[in-house]
Amino acid sequence: MNQDSANSNDESPRDAAIEWWLRRKPGSLSRAEKAEFEAWLARSEANRAAFEDISEMCGHIVEMRPVQSARSSDQEKRRAWRLPTAALVAASFALFVVFDDLSLFLRSDYSAGTGQTKRVTLEDGSHVELDAKSAISVGYAPGVRRLTLLEGEAWFEVALDPTRPFVVEAAGGTVTALGTAFDVAVEKEQAQVTVTQHRVSIASGGQTVIVDEGQQSAYAKSAMAHPAEPANVERATAWRRGRLMFENRPLGEVVEALGRYHRGHVYFTSPALRSRRVTGIFGADDPLSALDEIEISLGLHSVRFSNYLIFIYE
Repeated sequence: MNQDSANSNDESPRDAAIEWWLRRKPGSLSRAEKAEFEAWLARSEANRAAFEDISEMCGHIVEMRPVQSARSSDQEKRRAWRLPTAALVAASFALFVVFDDLSLFLRSDYSAGTGQTKRVTLEDGSHVELDAKSAISVGYAPGVRRLTLLEGEAWFEVALDPTRPFVVEAAGGTVTALGTAFDVAVEKEQAQVTVTQHRVSIASGGQTVIVDEGQQSAYAKSAMAHPAEPANVERATAWRRGRLMFENRPLGEVVEALGRYHRGHVYFTSPALRSRRVTGIFGADDPLSALDEIEISLGLHSVRFSNYLIFIYE
């Protein structure tokens, strides 16, 4: 399981735990993979806790499988066990998505759930458009208008008020409006900022970068923002028009983007599949059809245990 996504620092402990649980069956892991699994468990308490939670939940699911009669053949027993268990696991993963949406809702002042977008008018007349599975909290004060992008992506259209700066906190840095409109996307403790009108100031890692209209910058937590560079604004904000545009992007990244619009989990049987490149324009309202198109174009296949649990393979 070398270089498997279950060991990637970019993947959440819960998602990695799910992948380890699905792969870790008696006799299915090599000695090296077992060692890698143990190393992943020891890497953090979050990893161990996530795997224990998944194991406990899935253990209950397996116990719920129907008992077969003694006359059933071994093949029939295996088939009868596999399908109900897969369906129940898929249903349980669907519940995780629901709980994720609920958690996001409780932590925020405004949020958009999986497969939704939302437009909000703030008390000062500024507008915010939230992409699917995105949320913000608002902390306006007499001297500053401060918001936090908790998750996902949002486009901000700022009402003019020179006495109160408009500041968006995201991924450990801040984006201060020096004009009208900009987009901020957060993923895995990194932020990407695209300016659609006027300019913004990004403060991160103890440094400040100015980004003008039609430009883009990005930064990681506690790191200085990249120098501003020309942006494809149409592609960066395509989600506002119900479209998802990708140009030579890794398949893993594309599937994660589609995940904002799909209630379920998509897994790759081989980590190498994540690096396959994708270019295309897809409708955000039908992520499963987009996934079908990508599979066909790349010559891939999938197995679906309902629409909540999908495995992609070559």
